[in-house]
Amino acid sequence: CENDCSLVEINPLVVVKDGRVLAADAKLNFDDDALFKHPSLQELHDPAQDDPLEALAADSGISYVKLEGNVGCIVNGAGLAMATMDVTHAAGADPANFLDVGGGADDEKVAKALEIVLSDPDVEKVLINIFGGILRCDTVARGILMVSQSHPDQMCSMVVRMLGTNADEGRKLLSESGLEVILVD
Repeated sequence: CENDCSLVEINPLVVVKDGRVLAADAKLNFDDDALFKHPSLQELHDPAQDDPLEALAADSGISYVKLEGNVGCIVNGAGLAMATMDVTHAAGADPANFLDVGGGADDEKVAKALEIVLSDPDVEKVLINIFGGILRCDTVARGILMVSQSHPDQMCSMVVRMLGTNADEGRKLLSESGLEVILVD
């Protein structure tokens, strides 16, 4: 509690011949959102241990975790992201990442999220699942179009589901763009 750990695991715990109890190995996970309270713990961070795409996403304020599949996922909201990964698995595919672009993203943040996903050499196709509330669907569409214009060679086939705020505008932007996008409900 004092260090805001989300996990403290000692495995194995051993008793040596002289009766002392030792932690032969341990794992500590710290709450990232509480690290600002612990400067001495921040100093222990070794950026060389980080996945480069995860580090880039963190620097951009994007929640991203690299996985082992080939379907890049961009979603807004952690719950929707988990459900999207479940649906991807149920369809017989494997997600290449967990990515929550967040509710307050702008065009540039959406574009950065797509660039990160497309930078993963394992990604063969992209699934974008947006339930527009605070994050408007037209904002997502403009972010996608920004990447298609600046990195046309990196684009791959995309399935996009947009519901909610400005969904019609977002769908129209994508359908008139000439991109290889499959719009679904």
